[in-house]
Formats: sequence, C-alpha cells, structure tokens
Amino acid sequence: MKKFEKQLLSLFLAAALLFIASACGDDDATPAPDPDPVDTFTITSFDETRSGVEFKQNRISGVFNRDYTLTNDVAWLLDGRVVVTEGVTLTIEPGTIVKGEAGQGALASVLLIARGAEIQANGTAANPIVFTSYLDDINVGEFASTLEVDGNNGPADLGLWGGVLILGNAPIFADAAEVQIEGIPSSVTEGLYGGSDATDNSGSFTYCSIRFTGQQLGPGNELQGLTLGGVGSGTTVNHVESINSADDGVEIFGGTVNISNFIVLNPDDDGFDTDQGWSGTATNIVYIGGTGTANGIGSDHGFELDGPEGDTGGTAQIGKFRNASLWGRSATDFADLRDGATYDIQDSYFFGFTAGVDLELDADGSDDGNGGVLSDDPTISDNYVAGTVIFTGNEFNQNDNAGGATFSINSILNDKLNGSLTTPDRTAQVTNNETVVFPAANNVVTTRTKGADVSVLSWSYTATLNLLVAGFN
Repeated sequence: MKKFEKQLLSLFLAAALLFIASACGDDDATPAPDPDPVDTFTITSFDETRSGVEFKQNRISGVFNRDYTLTNDVAWLLDGRVVVTEGVTLTIEPGTIVKGEAGQGALASVLLIARGAEIQANGTAANPIVFTSYLDDINVGEFASTLEVDGNNGPADLGLWGGVLILGNAPIFADAAEVQIEGIPSSVTEGLYGGSDATDNSGSFTYCSIRFTGQQLGPGNELQGLTLGGVGSGTTVNHVESINSADDGVEIFGGTVNISNFIVLNPDDDGFDTDQGWSGTATNIVYIGGTGTANGIGSDHGFELDGPEGDTGGTAQIGKFRNASLWGRSATDFADLRDGATYDIQDSYFFGFTAGVDLELDADGSDDGNGGVLSDDPTISDNYVAGTVIFTGNEFNQNDNAGGATFSINSILNDKLNGSLTTPDRTAQVTNNETVVFPAANNVVTTRTKGADVSVLSWSYTATLNLLVAGFN
C-alpha cells in the first residue's frame, strides 16, 4: 500500500512539474504578430467607354494609411478629398495620369499630402505625370488634354477639380506656429501645416503637369493648381506646370521650399502667390497670363507677394525670384507686394503686358490714409529703402506689349505710400524710390538679356501648345 501511495505521489509531482514547465514555456514564446492595419482608403477598379474609347480606371477615396504606388497602366480618379497621412509615402510612377472628379467647394477632389507624409511623384521629360480633370478624355499613355486651354475654340476650361496640396513642418509666419491650410475644412486635422524644421522633407515632385484646377470656398479661402504650406527645403519641387487654375497657379504659405523650372499658364487670379514669410528661392520660372475674360480667363498679377502675418518676432524672411520670364497678356500688374512683404527679384524679364500696368508697393492701411498714424510694421516703401525689398537687373520690354503699350522706366514702380499723410512727411522717399532708385537698377529694353531659359521646359504641355516661342527666345 505504501509503495502504491509513493508511486501515486510521484505521478502527481511529475504532472505538476510538467504544468509549471509548460506555463514557463508559454511566457517565453514569441507573441503572435499584430494584424495588418485596416486600410482607411478604398480603390475600386472599373472600365468605362466614352466616345467609343475604353478607359481603364481606378477610383480612390479616403486616407492612405500605408505606403502605396499609383502605377502608369491605369488612370487614377480622386473621389473627393484623398489624403496621404503622416508617416506614409505615396509614390506615383512616371507617365501616370491622375484625374480629379467633379465636386464644388469643400467637396472638391484634391490630393492632400499631410505633414510628416511624403509624395514621390517623379515623372521624366519623356514621361511626365499628369494631374487633370475627370472630364478630360486623356487616356493612359497620352499627354495632350481634350479640354480647352487658351479659349481659342470656345471658353477655356478651368476650376473642374481642386488641385494638389503638399504640407510640411517648416516655419511659417502666421497667427500661430501651425494653422489650417486654405481650402481644407478645420475638421480635417491633416490640413494643419507649419513647424520648426526648416529642412523638412515632404518628398519630391518633378516633371508634373497640373491642369484645370481651382475652387473658391469663400473670400481668401481657395484651392489652386499647387499649394505648398510650411514645406521645407528638403523637399524637391522642379519641372512643374500649373495650367488653367481658377485661382492662382501656385500659392506658397511660409516654409523654405525652393522651386525651379516652373510654369504657370492661364491662372484666373495670380501666377505666383506667396504668403506668411516664405523664404525659399524660385529659379527659372515662367508666367503666361490668361487671354482675357472674353475667353474665360482674366489674370490678375504675375506675382502677388504678401508679407508675414502676425508678429514675426525676428528678422524678416526674404523670398527670392531669379531668372523669371513673365508674359502678361491680360494680366493687370507686373507684381503686387503687400502687407510688409520682403522680397528680392533679380534678372527677370517682363513683356506683353497691357497699358497702364505697374509694379506696386502697397501701403499698410494704417500708414496710408489714417491721419498719418503709423503702424508697428514698416511699410513696403520703408522695406525698399532698407534693402529688404530688392529689384535689380530686371528688364521690361516696352515695344512688345499688348495693344502696343509703351512706358518709361520711371513709370514702372508705383510706391503707393501716400507720404504726405505720414509723420514725418515721406513724399520725397516715395519719389526717390520711383524715379531714382528703381530706374538706376533696372532697364527698359527692346531685346531681352535676362529671364528664363525655356529650352529646359520643352517637356511641358505649355511647350507643345507653342506658347514658349514668341517673346521668350
């Protein structure tokens, strides 16, 4: 009996040890991998036949929450606001066609690259990437649009979808360190931009053609061809064209991003619009104004350059333009500098503008017309005197302007500060800026020696329309 009891006890002990070993083994086992994140975007494939032509298409909606590649063997349709969220990279192959579906205001189709995300949209000269409207019957492997660009065959097409927005973490000079980008509702947190990283990298955007964009949600709240908000100098933006935007061709809100080899054709508002203390450099750029309101496009300024918003708390940030060529056509002004702007424009060429246009240095409302009471911010007239607004080596062609307009070098700069309303009286400063300082550093010409090298832009749709010939060479 005792022997049996001992055997039974041994069995119990063995079972207990086996249980303990098993439990310890479970603790040391490799945990099961986390499940793949659930996609927050949807892609639906469908074929469509229009005018006897078959279109192979993928419709995209939602928020990219993992890396993804748009391939060039199918057209991609943006269904509303398509967002690339923080930590995610969207790659677009050379030769890819991306189309925005119809939608107005806050419902407009856009591609939004959020802060901390990246876009790698790198076309080539032989195979550019095209962003256009769903109404454009351009097909895979094609480059020419079927919509009207210049208004020669009926009203020009524009404002058919939102546009492309790239946001970053670079410094901005706004009312806060980070703000919501225009055109995106405040409820969309991916619309915030701005930060402290001047070298922030939002990716690379090269050899891209953006067409028929622009939406207005309200005064001062618009979408345009390309919007850059708080984008840093680590981001590459070159060989880009923005065609037929219902607002600006490109608008840059703060940041330090540099752009080069950039074309704006037929904007319904301004060509190059900058705000919030942008301090990058724009090199070898082209502006071509619209052909006029009769054709559906009445452009405003070649450059609209705004200063910082709020208290900058430091040294003025100077945005630079080098080797630009601006063909005015219907545009109302060469450029308009506003709100304490600080910019440096050199070695650029202006031609084909209408009679009576000028280069305006706007006055702060409290400086001009408020009984001589000065604001805390310097006027742009003061900035010109101080050397934080610079115009040097620019050429204005007086014999190549719409309607045969001619002008003298003394009539180009319009310093709008009313010196007699300030204390002390600054009338002499205004006169000196307009008739001495500006004429000494710039020229009226009949043959250009400055401006853009358009030979490197032969890849563009603008070039295929033969719009980079007369006046640019």
